[in-house]
Amino acid sequence: MTNVGNQTTRLMLGEGTIPPKRAAIFGASGGIGAALLEELKGIGCECIYAGSRSGGVTSSNVTRFAFDLTDEASIAEAARLMREEPPQWVIVASGVLTLEEGSGPERTIKRLNPEVMAKVFAINTIGPALIAKHILPLMPRNEPFVFAALSARVGSISDNGLGGWHSYRASKAALNMLIKNFAIEVGRTHPHSVVVGLHPGTVDTDLSAPFQKGLAEGQLTGPAKAAGNLIRVLSHLKSEDSGEIFDFAGKEIRP
Repeated sequence: MTNVGNQTTRLMLGEGTIPPKRAAIFGASGGIGAALLEELKGIGCECIYAGSRSGGVTSSNVTRFAFDLTDEASIAEAARLMREEPPQWVIVASGVLTLEEGSGPERTIKRLNPEVMAKVFAINTIGPALIAKHILPLMPRNEPFVFAALSARVGSISDNGLGGWHSYRASKAALNMLIKNFAIEVGRTHPHSVVVGLHPGTVDTDLSAPFQKGLAEGQLTGPAKAAGNLIRVLSHLKSEDSGEIFDFAGKEIRP
């Protein structure tokens, strides 16, 4: 690591970095997930488990599977698929900001709706937790592995100076707490484990599309670049980083 101001920034992925032989992406059909899939293929990952709602056609080094974040049985079935050859990297690239029926982030307390809040937490918090529940027990105890879930800077309580976006902020803050909990628990039996959250920045995907107006120049990142940034961060994580949240440049985000 190199010090930059009051934060730490990780070195960029360079020559000699060994890609994972096996990786899994939950949410491989989304903007970031699909880009991560292509990035992993490009760096030589030999076996990639790619999960989405519909599954898809399996190719030479990509095994497609179907799963639903709100259906634990489908997640358990995905874990069974990976049991014999568990992934060395697991990336949960799912999340929701605006629900399918159009309910977006609340800008005021008056807009709070318990049904909307429950759906946001089911996808952003409970779903990733269930993936961890079924995937982490597959991991060998004496080998390094990474479990990463996409979080968001707005999930940081200390960084919150604007308020609003109540359900989304709260769901990501809760996810960050679970990441810390899982890191502590798994670290007791798996000393080489890394369990982290990742903030990809503002990426040009369907999730951010309704909120891109007015962004400063250079603030919006394409999916391919965002995926490359995240892969570089993952490539340099150590076991002592477990439980933390990192942004796309490898800087730690305070809770």
